This record gives sequence, structure tokens and C-alpha cells, in this order.
Amino acid sequence: MYKNYNQLISNIQRRSNPENIILEKSLSDELSALQYSDIMRYVTLAMNGVDAAYTKRSKDAGERVKSHLQESLSDVTYKYQGSVMTNTHIKGSSDIDLLVITQKFYTFDKSGIEEVLSDYNQIKYLQATQVSSLKAELQGGGYGLDTALQDLRVNRLKSESKLSDVYDSCDITKPKSIKITNQHLKRDVDIVIANWYDDAKSVINSKQEDYRGIQVYNKHTNSKGDVDYPFLSIKRINEKSSVTQGRLKKMIRLLKNIKEDSDKDIQLTSFDFNAICYDIDASTYQNLNKYMLVSIVLSQLFKLATNQQAANDLTSVDGREYIFRNQPNKLQYLKNLMAEVSFILSDLKAQL
Repeated sequence: MYKNYNQLISNIQRRSNPENIILEKSLSDELSALQYSDIMRYVTLAMNGVDAAYTKRSKDAGERVKSHLQESLSDVTYKYQGSVMTNTHIKGSSDIDLLVITQKFYTFDKSGIEEVLSDYNQIKYLQATQVSSLKAELQGGGYGLDTALQDLRVNRLKSESKLSDVYDSCDITKPKSIKITNQHLKRDVDIVIANWYDDAKSVINSKQEDYRGIQVYNKHTNSKGDVDYPFLSIKRINEKSSVTQGRLKKMIRLLKNIKEDSDKDIQLTSFDFNAICYDIDASTYQNLNKYMLVSIVLSQLFKLATNQQAANDLTSVDGREYIFRNQPNKLQYLKNLMAEVSFILSDLKAQL
């Protein structure tokens, strides 16, 4: 097997810098010094973040949508989610998700909170104020499901009406989102209508937004979806990457780029890559250079591919979902990814 690293480098450059923006001088200088080694240039680019100018454009597109919606909506909070918010996206033209979260109501995990309150082994570690907050949560109510769904539907329909007037390209057919294209900035924005959701953890943490969940509204079924916790994942990835001077995000981007260019079947998502890399003990790599990170990633993949217990125990960054448990097909995708990383590491070692 032979990898054409010149071609792979071109692929990354087209994805991350489609308009040929002049690279930051520090990166340009580094790449010039590595011209003699295509594999080293490839690894450098695969780990590097999208130029800040592209990321700013994505965020600006989201802000413009928000300013338009503020003219039509009230009692809502606007939040962003997705890889742009952790700077782990690998495409210069990445779209951005804008959440429109109602402030009129929230839902909560009644049974989960009751379970915590009835378990001495859990409440003995809580402060009195936290226990009081959990008890107070159970006293809430009075906002009926029909009213809640009507509020969400109104927010969806008002958003559709406003954005259809503003944007020539506005797709309102999707059940869970509205997609607009900002022609000037050349960016897509997905607008998602949602409500807050609180479980015991978010109540214990004083309902800080990082710990709160959301439920996305489905227009076609007029229903609220499963709970997701996007903000805690963003917080944790940003914090851990900061402690490791950006090395965590370099590893996530590397895996994303390898998957993008592979001809193997690697049906793993950004959600999976985040969990795989976040799980690695930071002390094992926080002082290593970028080329040594490839070995760290391979070791992690090998552990998960060969140790069933380790694979079963791997959870999402927010700690609420298992990544590989009872999903043998995903373990095969992992092994395919491992084979790609192994080959790259072998070529890299020949140059170091």
C-alpha cells in the first residue's frame, strides 16, 4: 500500500482553505521548513485548525441570522453548537448550528431527580442547598405539554417566515431545522428550535447553561426530541485542550482528516472522535510534539480495538452515552481507522 501524500495534502488544503486565504505566517514558515518531507507536512496540516478568517465568517453568518430573528421572536436564548465552537472543524466552509431555545418553559428529569433523592449514597455527597434545589424542582409544573408544543411551533413558524423573507436560499422542509445560505459570506446556517431540559446534574450545578440539556422540536411530528447535552461537551473539550496547549484538538482533527481521505469504511462521527481522544489521559501527551501525538492516537485506537471492556466503557464527552457498547459494527470501523493511522505512523517514523 502506498499513500500519495502530495494528493492528501492537496485534499486538506482544498477543504480547509478553499479560497486560498494567505496562511498565518507561523504555519507558512513551518510548512516551508518541512518541504523535504511530505508526510510531516501532511500531519502538520491534518492537525492544524481551519484559518481563523474562515471560522469568523461562519460565526458572522450565525450572528446575522440571530439579528434577524430578534426582530420576530421574544423570550428565547440563542446558542451555538457543533465543531466550530471547539475549533475542531476541518472544512473552511463549515456551516454553523444556531439553537433558538425558548425561555417560556423547560422540562426536567422527574424520575432521575427522585432516584437521586432516594439514594443515600448519592445525596450524602451533596450540599444542603443542592438537595433543596432537587426537591424544589419536583414542585414545578403547571405548563402543559400542548402549550409547550404550541410555543415551540410558533417559534418555528415565525422563524421560517422571517428567514424566508430575508434569504433567497431558505429551506423550511426539514423537520428539525431551517437551513439558510448567506450568499455574501458563502456560509450555511442551520436554525434549530428547542427547549431547555434539566436532569439532576444540571440542577446540582445551579442550572448553569453548560450543564443543561436541550430537546429539539420536530415540526412534522409536533414533538420534542431526545435530550442532548451539547454545551457540556464543548466546555470539556475546550478546557482539556487548553490544558494540553491545543494537543487534544490536534488529535481530533487528525482523525477527521484521515477518515475524510480514506477509501476504507469508517462510519465514525465527530461525536465518536471527540470521545476517543478526550478519553486519553492528558498526562501521556501534554508535553509531546505533534508527530508523537500520532503514536498516542494509535495506542488509544489499539486499546479500544483489542480490549472489549475498554471499548464497552468508553463514554461520550458528556459522560451520558456509550460509544461502542453493543455496536460491533462500529468496532470494525475503528479497526479500519486504526489501520490508516498505523500506516501513517510507519511512514512518519521513517522520517524522524
